[in-house]
Amino acid sequence: MSATSTILRRELSSYFRSWTAYIVAAVALLVAGVIFQGVALGAGQRLSGQVLEQYFWTMSGVVQILALAMSFWVIAMERYENTIVLLNTSPVRDLDVVLGKFISLVIFLAFVLALSFYLPLLIQINGKITYSQMFVGYFGLLLLGSASLAIGLFASAMSPAHLGAAGILIAGVVAMVINGVMVLLFPLAKSMDPPLKTVFQELDLWHVHFQQGFMQGIFNLKDMVYYVAVIYFFLLLATKTMELKRWR
Repeated sequence: MSATSTILRRELSSYFRSWTAYIVAAVALLVAGVIFQGVALGAGQRLSGQVLEQYFWTMSGVVQILALAMSFWVIAMERYENTIVLLNTSPVRDLDVVLGKFISLVIFLAFVLALSFYLPLLIQINGKITYSQMFVGYFGLLLLGSASLAIGLFASAMSPAHLGAAGILIAGVVAMVINGVMVLLFPLAKSMDPPLKTVFQELDLWHVHFQQGFMQGIFNLKDMVYYVAVIYFFLLLATKTMELKRWR
């Protein structure tokens, strides 16, 4: 655990000392604010709860894109700059590397989400919303974003080192494809027959577990378990992929 915390501190220090991290956060907040103004507030007279749902709908897309952009390069860049050799030759397990990088990314994502908390408060000024709906929605955004972070880390771990900078781009494409496919499982399931239909619907990353749950301020334990399972699955894949590449 000490190795994980060491990598965690190193990653967080690099994030908050770099202007790039703040620029990424600023761009994400700007995009969220513009979309919020246009889609959530600028769509006519509606109940405050519906406006908040629309806010979480738009933020879910921003969070997934931000999470993938933050994560797909972190291990691939280590290979590109050949600093992965230092990790491979040090007494650090691949699990420590993956966990340290993942937790640091989650903390930074939570930091960005905390900065965006003023947006739903604008709804509260002109209407009435429950704080429980806000907190459940934000918790769902954090879980959804963390799942996308895990997907991005797995794609980053798969990046081919011999392709150089192209390997980083490939990791980005793989991350977007995996995340996109998992978001499209629910629409694809509509053309299937039970029990396959039910399985694909429940595996969907967004529609069932976020749109029909957290987005509406509804907390279901099964939704949280689903996101934790997705995170565990892709972090395990990332770890095993790094172990295989270490001994090649």
